[in-house]
Amino acid sequence: MTLPTTILDDLAAGMDDLETLYREFHQMPELSMEEHRTAEKISEHLRGLGLEPFLCGGTGVVAELRNGEGPVVAYRADTDGLPIEEDTGLPYASTATGVLPDGTETKVMHGCGHDTHISTGLELARLLTEHRDAWSGTVVFLFQPGEETSAGAVAMVEDDLWDRVSVPEVAYGQHVWPGVAGTVNVSVGTAMAMADSLEVTVHGRQAHGSQPEASIDPIVLGAHMVTRLQTVVSREISGSDMAVVTVGTFHAGTKENIIPDRAVFKINIRTFEPAVRDKVLEAVKRILEGEALASGAPAPTVREMYRFPRCFNDEAEARSLIGALRAELGEDAVRETPPVTGSEDFGVFPDSLGIPGVYWFFGGYSAETVENGIPGGNHSPFFGPDDVRTSLTTSVRAGLTAILSRVGV
Repeated sequence: MTLPTTILDDLAAGMDDLETLYREFHQMPELSMEEHRTAEKISEHLRGLGLEPFLCGGTGVVAELRNGEGPVVAYRADTDGLPIEEDTGLPYASTATGVLPDGTETKVMHGCGHDTHISTGLELARLLTEHRDAWSGTVVFLFQPGEETSAGAVAMVEDDLWDRVSVPEVAYGQHVWPGVAGTVNVSVGTAMAMADSLEVTVHGRQAHGSQPEASIDPIVLGAHMVTRLQTVVSREISGSDMAVVTVGTFHAGTKENIIPDRAVFKINIRTFEPAVRDKVLEAVKRILEGEALASGAPAPTVREMYRFPRCFNDEAEARSLIGALRAELGEDAVRETPPVTGSEDFGVFPDSLGIPGVYWFFGGYSAETVENGIPGGNHSPFFGPDDVRTSLTTSVRAGLTAILSRVGV
């Protein structure tokens, strides 16, 4: 299928306004589950289209656009920023601040491109509202908070989301990434990894640095744990399976001549298959407890920080969408790609209903920038798409193509 010329002309005519909207969201990022101003601005735009948005899951925004009889589809856009100080040098760079759960103040930026996702979602709502003659059915717009912590999708579902809107038969979502603007990447089957983040508190016994025999040194113990964890992937997981185990933080002590009574580190685990996930988690638990036992220390305290589901693209729906996107954007612009090891909670929505979902990526940078080396990818202080107009145009066309492939007339 290809999009009606009237819609494409309207999209082109409205690009200045869309870019302005994107820059506004870029300058007002908010931390996960704290997206109050963002939700207010999204709701304001949706009300301006004649819709009746409502809050769901705290700072999530939902709006249902009905247009006669026909299929029901859901389209999701995530809304939260990251605790990163922006260093893109853009004239509209974020100077926003936020407060982390532990009370620490931090700079905040849209370092994962969710400003693009919000803007795209609102433009889809505008175009579908103003071109009702091109489709028939219902579109449920989900502006989801807390993607970065895997809290938002679950919060919306647990807030009786599906009792408050028409139940969709398919869910769509997309994400900007450091690829060439104008291109789209779609995976068939597994699209993104499952993720588990754990906080480990190692319990030792405090002593003066000159009397190590009186201590159980949690730093040495923690170091052994961290080192041994590196063998999970290299010695316990088959080379045909994907697994990543990363220790991203390690904190202990306050002074060089005091052996502390505890150390704290955080682990991030990525896997594609549930059986591999279970095996890795069991190995991590065994190593943590075993190393503590070997050091004569109590078992560590392990706290689950968050858990991302697998993002799975229904094979039939994904292949159908690839065909539709190639017809709209061109054969060379749409690639079928293997899954990525990043994680997403988009899958919570289709999984909670047992319906198919499809999730894809679109590029944000000029071909020249990609060829010469992108300053920084997602979650970097340097992440700032430099071909915003092409990127937004592509994301809107891709979103429309997906939605109209179901509800178009």
